[in-house]
Amino acid sequence: MTTEGETTTPAPPAGSARRALAGRLSWGLADQAASSLSNFVVGIYVARSLGPAAFGVFSLAWVTYGVVLSVARGLATDPLVVRFSGVPDASWRGAVARSSGTALGVGATVGAACLAVGLALGGSVGTAFACLGVLLPGLLLQDAWRYAFFAAGTGRKAFVNDLVWGVALVPALVVAARAGSVAAYLLAWGGSAAVAAVYGCVQSGIRPRPAGVRAWLRDHRDLGYRYLVENVGVSGASQLRAYGLGAIVGVGAVGVVRGAELLLGPFLALLMGLSLVTVAEAARVLRRTPHRLGRFCLLLGGAQAVAALLWGAALLLMPDRLGALVLGDVWGSASALIVPVTLGVAGAGLGTGAAAGLRALAAARRSLRSQLFASACYVIGGLGGAAVAGTSGSAWGVAAVTVTASAVWWLQLRSALRERRQNSIPEVRTS
Repeated sequence: MTTEGETTTPAPPAGSARRALAGRLSWGLADQAASSLSNFVVGIYVARSLGPAAFGVFSLAWVTYGVVLSVARGLATDPLVVRFSGVPDASWRGAVARSSGTALGVGATVGAACLAVGLALGGSVGTAFACLGVLLPGLLLQDAWRYAFFAAGTGRKAFVNDLVWGVALVPALVVAARAGSVAAYLLAWGGSAAVAAVYGCVQSGIRPRPAGVRAWLRDHRDLGYRYLVENVGVSGASQLRAYGLGAIVGVGAVGVVRGAELLLGPFLALLMGLSLVTVAEAARVLRRTPHRLGRFCLLLGGAQAVAALLWGAALLLMPDRLGALVLGDVWGSASALIVPVTLGVAGAGLGTGAAAGLRALAAARRSLRSQLFASACYVIGGLGGAAVAGTSGSAWGVAAVTVTASAVWWLQLRSALRERRQNSIPEVRTS
């Protein structure tokens, strides 16, 4: 069964397909490991070098970058992965040129605004935002290359690109340490990303096309703007819960919850690595063997949920001495939240399987509806639980609503698959 105007690529032999999938997933994990390690090193190095106040200023710029990154991914790279994964090389190259140009355009536009705000504010915060404004184009372009390479099934190039960033970061941090300022560390971090962004042009042989931004946004407006709202909703919900928890229970509660989440940090890095390739893989399944998409998503989500539960079980067996070594005084309070935080991550992992399927189907309206529901539940569960039972109540509230939101993701995927079958027509066969 194929839909009108749709072609189904012949599936490769099962053994070779599994080996190819394992290879792409492995590169996704390796790339995320390199990226997470670089971010971890920067965070620890800056915190130890600058102290709490200056690190807080650095963190404001970092959080702002995260929000802008969500915008760029929604408009540029998410539509690329959905519609140009596993396509012929000529089609991929044209799309990457416009997609990377869009990411560069977002960086330049928002960067100009950050620069203006920074110059107006003055002081250390203003200087940090001015530096961020200069650095945003390179930071967003480097991230765009990662997704472009995974869409093409060449995750090795994404890994090498992140490795180049990490290598360039080392001498940059050494130079920044001599200056000892927030601006110097921001320039070291973003400047080394710009080096990797330029290297991405060499790797791909593609030059970003900022002139194609308008055409890209127009051609993919059915996906891009919904993914934009969806991505920003995720980061916004997390921040609202943190601010609300601090107001209801106290700032210390935010640290306790963050400590519990840090215990699941390696597993969350694993999920992020998989997320780089799951949508692209789901799109390949849809193109080659569309009837297997539901099963693929179920296996993907189920495996992530089980892995989260196993990781949480291992944390429960961790000796208090080792836990105190990792988190210090935070361990005593954070360890009491391991069970609800683990259940929340397991529920989210189960839901990501359905989310990958909805993205592959380009069901942006259903995906947006599910994500907005999940984000609202996250805030309501986290803050409602905090009002009833403090820090523990917030963690259990988030766990309960995350499982509920996961069920909504799967209901939306089932409906999308049913619609696709109903809209399909019998494949025309010639004897």
